[in-house]
Amino acid sequence: MFGITKKITNRITNKKKKIMKKIILTVVAAMALTTSFAETQSKNSDKRFDMNCDIYRLSEVLGLNDEQMDKVEAIHETFTDDMQTASEVQGMRQRHMIHQAVRKDAREMHRILTEEQFRDYMRILGVTLRNRHL
Repeated sequence: MFGITKKITNRITNKKKKIMKKIILTVVAAMALTTSFAETQSKNSDKRFDMNCDIYRLSEVLGLNDEQMDKVEAIHETFTDDMQTASEVQGMRQRHMIHQAVRKDAREMHRILTEEQFRDYMRILGVTLRNRHL
């Protein structure tokens, strides 16, 4: 009688070991996928905040003169830096920093562009921000 009980106990123990092994492997696989997904999300979010653009093409579209182009390039460089800084934080703080960067950029651009150029620039900026889900 004790021999049968021992065999049953061994079978149950072996089944438990197999189940635990499957659970552990599942957890390890889930963690690996989660880590991979998080890295991908992080890389994608950094790309969203990269505001570098071809200033010469922008100057052609807006019809900038040389003096305006130099100033636009400097302002845009500051805007790009501000957006990169915003990419390093999360949540409401990030939204606030994006809002501040856009307002600062708009204020500076408004000072040097004509009304028509500024209107076109704001359209381009708005489309860019929407396309990047910012």
